[in-house]
Amino acid sequence: MAELDRVFKAGVKHGASDIHVVPGEPILMRRNGRLIKTKTPELTVAQCRRLISELLNDAEKRELVLRHQLDFSHEIDGVGRFRGSAMTHNRGISAVFRIIPLEIPNLEWTGLPQVVKQVLDEHQGLILVTGATGMGKTTTLAAMVDFINSRRAHHILTVEDPIEFVHSRKKGVVNQRQVGRDTHSYHNALKGALREDPDVIVVGELRDLETISLAISAAETGHLVIGTLSTTSAPKTVDRIIDSYPPGEQAQVRATLSETLKAVITQKLIPSDTHESMCLASEILMVTLPVAGLIRDSKVFQIPNLMQTGKAFGMQLMDESVMALFNEGEISAEKAQLHVGSETLKQRLYAVGESA
Repeated sequence: MAELDRVFKAGVKHGASDIHVVPGEPILMRRNGRLIKTKTPELTVAQCRRLISELLNDAEKRELVLRHQLDFSHEIDGVGRFRGSAMTHNRGISAVFRIIPLEIPNLEWTGLPQVVKQVLDEHQGLILVTGATGMGKTTTLAAMVDFINSRRAHHILTVEDPIEFVHSRKKGVVNQRQVGRDTHSYHNALKGALREDPDVIVVGELRDLETISLAISAAETGHLVIGTLSTTSAPKTVDRIIDSYPPGEQAQVRATLSETLKAVITQKLIPSDTHESMCLASEILMVTLPVAGLIRDSKVFQIPNLMQTGKAFGMQLMDESVMALFNEGEISAEKAQLHVGSETLKQRLYAVGESA
């Protein structure tokens, strides 16, 4: 048993989301958004290198030496999986481990609106889950796959770096490919995917133009494609995709995207007022005919106006979701103020905080 396994078990027991192994510091755990130092002794550079090395195979050790960084996974039977990210730096070598529960959460647990289930009933098109790093995109992706896997006899093909949640066979079959181990890259896997009879293709991250282009092509040719992007709003997501193409190709991709994009789900995790849990705020863009027209006509800046008036279609802005959490007493005025974009709302929340 690796020495860090004891730390991982303690992290799971105490509800941590991440574990940090850093020279000159004790073991650190992130719980409900807060980084907490444990009572373990400070680690030396040699100890960090040994603890991390114990978890790697020979190929991973060589890659870490060659590239000075490495994404990998580790599993403890009956406890959970751990997504590791190791890096070298000016003080030696560190690693951060994201704790992945054994049980795949269902969509109700995520706190996403019911409209997400409706969009997952689509049989073709592109669904994007977006948000900053650490905002639960991978968990949402896993819950979506499990939702489809539990209801339809589909072949679901995933491409991940690394594999985190492991899906069992239910009504459908899920084949999970890990970048570096099972395929050379995202775009290499996507090129092969179209010959592998998938109904649903899940892309862990739309990292570059080639991957984005292949994902859109797969959606255009009759597959349901679900992927993630590190963007912080639905309009920014649309702009990000279009701007990744050369100027001469952007008119065509706007037309294609207007036809293939079904929904953008942007999420943000906010610590509760008691710091005992994390609350999900979400922005939902459903690509209705008017929204598709704005994408096609290069008027993405007008999308928030349609989202404000599109509640009947399940749409909502991030500010609306944050304010709902505040009004329900889930988060404080100070926390809500940090996460809304509207200056009017910021001032209103500031006044509430001052009077409290």
